[in-house]
Amino acid sequence: MSEIYSWQQEIWRKLLRSRQFWGHALLLKGKQGIGKYDFACQLAKSLLCAAPMADYNACGKCLSCGWFEKNSHPNFYPVIPEAFAVMLRGSSEKEESEEKASRAATKKSASQQISIEQIRKLSDFVYLTGHQSGYKIILIYPAETMNTASANALLKKLEEPPHNVLFILITHQAQHLLPTVRSRCQQIAMPIPDVETAVAWLKQQAVDDPQCRLAAAGYAPLSALLMDKGEYAAHYEQFLQHIANPKQFDPLWLAGTLLQTNLSVVVNWLQKWCYDLVSYRTTGKIRYYLNQLSTIQVLSEQINLPACVTFTRELNTKQQLSHHPLNPRLFLEEMFIAYATMMRRE
Repeated sequence: MSEIYSWQQEIWRKLLRSRQFWGHALLLKGKQGIGKYDFACQLAKSLLCAAPMADYNACGKCLSCGWFEKNSHPNFYPVIPEAFAVMLRGSSEKEESEEKASRAATKKSASQQISIEQIRKLSDFVYLTGHQSGYKIILIYPAETMNTASANALLKKLEEPPHNVLFILITHQAQHLLPTVRSRCQQIAMPIPDVETAVAWLKQQAVDDPQCRLAAAGYAPLSALLMDKGEYAAHYEQFLQHIANPKQFDPLWLAGTLLQTNLSVVVNWLQKWCYDLVSYRTTGKIRYYLNQLSTIQVLSEQINLPACVTFTRELNTKQQLSHHPLNPRLFLEEMFIAYATMMRRE
């Protein structure tokens, strides 16, 4: 990307103007799908640029920018779980890059955590002299995927970092980071675009029915774009088609179909579906699946409300477990069987 998103312009200007107050670590926090990763990469590129422009953007022409675009800058070090390695600089939280990452994350051979070994390997980069003067930048994404051991190893580096070393941590769930890690970072709450801005941007990306896509994506525009493209979009449509027809719903078939989709994403789809069922039954309104209103109207009258509320709460636990399932297929089968049982309960 050559520019940051329109909804990030203000935070970009404020952040770059207050550079003297940054310290040695930034924590970019906010919901997934709003462009935090792209923002962090653009920030790193700008700081490493030999001739940044007046608006603080990288020039895109110097040798440093060329290295950065080729993922070979010697003063930039990304730390990303093995399963998400395809999301290295330039791939962002959108389109086919995240689709590939979602598929990779389901493979048992690829770790979904940032390991202590990855953090230990930072030592040479952090403490040895850089290739050129200026910043040495470490990007950690998503920061909440550090386990306790790796977080504690990072903490030691955050406590006494060398001059001109900047850590940029990106998190979708800041509450899952160690408080001691959070306290050593300058925390930046990343903005979420308003609906009008997000819909306008999605129209520019040629997304069909952007209003409904945005709502279904939890009002995160990059997630909405992802739901409109490629295999990811096809899996979403299959989920919606079958989950909305409980009488003919086959839990085992759907589990097999969605096995290559990120488990956390699938759980989130079902969480929002059940939320809309309960919400319409109790308030006459829905929030997420706007183009499924007529179906939700019918199904919400048929559900056992206490059972649906209980199941929706149980999905919160499922969401936590989705990052480390022992058996992804069994995980999905159990969840969909429980949904089918709940929907068929008188």
